[in-house]
Amino acid sequence: MDRLLQTIFGHIVRTGNLTIISASGKAMTFGDGTGESVVARFTSRSWQLRTLLDPELRLGEAYMDGGFVVERGSIADFLDLVIFNMSKQKPNAFIKALRNVRRWWRNTFVSNTLFRASRNARHHYNIDHRLYRLFLDKDMQYSCAYFARPDMTIEEAQLAKKRHIAGKLLINRHGLRILDIGSGWGGLGLHLARQEHKPSVVGINLSDEQVKIARQRAADEKANVEFRIQDYRKVDEKFDRIVSVGMFEHVGKPHYAEYFKKCFEILDDNGLMLLHSIGRWDAPAATNAWVWKYIFPGGYTPTLSEITPIIEKAGFIIADIEVLRIHYAETLKRWRERFLAHRNEVLKLFDERFIRMWEFYLAGFEPSFRYDGLNVFQIQLIKRNSIDTPPITRNYMYPGSEESVRARMMTAAE
Repeated sequence: MDRLLQTIFGHIVRTGNLTIISASGKAMTFGDGTGESVVARFTSRSWQLRTLLDPELRLGEAYMDGGFVVERGSIADFLDLVIFNMSKQKPNAFIKALRNVRRWWRNTFVSNTLFRASRNARHHYNIDHRLYRLFLDKDMQYSCAYFARPDMTIEEAQLAKKRHIAGKLLINRHGLRILDIGSGWGGLGLHLARQEHKPSVVGINLSDEQVKIARQRAADEKANVEFRIQDYRKVDEKFDRIVSVGMFEHVGKPHYAEYFKKCFEILDDNGLMLLHSIGRWDAPAATNAWVWKYIFPGGYTPTLSEITPIIEKAGFIIADIEVLRIHYAETLKRWRERFLAHRNEVLKLFDERFIRMWEFYLAGFEPSFRYDGLNVFQIQLIKRNSIDTPPITRNYMYPGSEESVRARMMTAAE
């Protein structure tokens, strides 16, 4: 079994300085010796074998249950080193076959029905809100921030994200109705309702815990925002704007056509939609098995090639696409640092296994966005190719620009 470990890690790790101590006590070093040394150890033959046979699922489980421990460095250092190396290689035939089987099984038998979508949302978002308050910004934005400057704090970058989205939604006249699909704890909806032209906002979400908090926030502000526990498939009103941030990842590939058809139906003919979603820049791939089981059941991150034909078939015109590279890696870095800084407080809410699970989740996603094919798409959709909604250059997206000011003045004059 040690020979198998030597072969697998020897093939993966070409750069860096990694030492793995097998369950039998044998130390094996991999890489070219550059960088800080990372040392990890398997504590049992059982966990070593299971991890080698199915690393995508079992490595995270081994870390959660103490079967794999990092003795020098951290799990973040280990995952950064390994994912960096893996990003430069193609998966072997066995791993590809395992991924294909899982993807076929999920698409065939685990569709995100109304019931399953609700259950999946509660699995992740109904976790005690006190956990999220420990590592998110004060507005509880749980999606990719926007780092207009690299030295931004998470508070500044999340505010920049909300402003960036508001600019793209072109809230340029009174009376607009906005639908926020997947409204979280209400921060984006409340931000939009505070805009100069005071739109009315409806936020829909399947997490009753999130909706409860969002409703309280709206009541405290006396904001013109309504938060509902509602599936997007059950909405039958018309809206001038639709925004969806961090929710499309939970729709599931078999439901993409249904999603965009519904959005097209409920968007006003002169309306505008903005979709903000995690995606892949390399090639379609099944969601990591550990992530699917423990973090985001039912989740799937698409490539543009998977969703643009469906968008076009629904009748939408793609007005703008922006790819946010690295922004989520920086967001996750700050979340992980804040999570670990509050480890003792998290321990009052959850056990050590839960803490190791979340540390593995945050530490694993960061290098995946930095090196391994994950990024964020912001796709702006319209139904009519007019010059006004939106304007034909991008300056209006940035508050304070000359075109942004002129667009508001022209609307006011009308």
